[in-house]
Amino acid sequence: MRIVTRASELGGASGTRAVVMTMGALHEGHLALVRHAQSIAAEVLVTVFVNPLQFDDPGDLEHYPRTLEADAALLEEEGVDVLYAPALEDVYPGGTPIVTVSAGAINDVFEGAARPGHFDGVLTVVLKLMNLTRPDVAVFGAKDAQQVIAVRTMTRDLNVPVEIAVAPTVRDHDGLARSSRNVFLSATERDDALALSRALRAADAAADSGATVTEALLAGSEELARVPAAQVEYFAALDPSSAHPVPGDYRGEVVIAVAARVGKTRLIDNVSTRIGHSS
Repeated sequence: MRIVTRASELGGASGTRAVVMTMGALHEGHLALVRHAQSIAAEVLVTVFVNPLQFDDPGDLEHYPRTLEADAALLEEEGVDVLYAPALEDVYPGGTPIVTVSAGAINDVFEGAARPGHFDGVLTVVLKLMNLTRPDVAVFGAKDAQQVIAVRTMTRDLNVPVEIAVAPTVRDHDGLARSSRNVFLSATERDDALALSRALRAADAAADSGATVTEALLAGSEELARVPAAQVEYFAALDPSSAHPVPGDYRGEVVIAVAARVGKTRLIDNVSTRIGHSS
């Protein structure tokens, strides 16, 4: 595996190049993205860059874990071809950028509303990293559904010639979606956090049985209500093309998404399903 810190050292790929963009502190969820990339491309390039534009709290940015040596060892084991770990000035050579990407109306709902400016920062660094690494395909995880929608919308609207591939959410044996935040959960809180995946399964099962949007959400909400310790921020059905909520009489593909705080830890999860189709 080559480790480079400057974009000028990246060079071109001998075949199809897939990029997996991360902020480091890698876990099994990230490695699943790497494996997905390896299944569809000749060369896999992983970026590790803690993007300051994604943080609205300077304290969070300062304390974000930086474990580059351990990350590199994991990626080496997975057979990654290139690790690009740039310094701040390589990505933002002029300092904080004057021109940035706006997520537009995606900022107004759910994760965008909960984390003001977050998706603008994500899209700005994603576009910059695409320009620096020049991939044919970029791989993202399904767990961050609204981020996937935002990135796909950006590449469409700005005519960015990069295919967006989505890898399935990686879950532990108990159904909890893998996340770097899971380490902050106590044993009791982890049990409480399972309400999120149970709610999604209940809503998905209801949809498979022909339920309406309202009925499917009600089925999931009943699961969440059984665990008061899971403080729900939203549980909603999203349009997969816009990330906005769908009406109660909607029929078609939806993303049912949930965000909740368990203790001090904020968790998100989702499932894709179809409304108006009975198996």
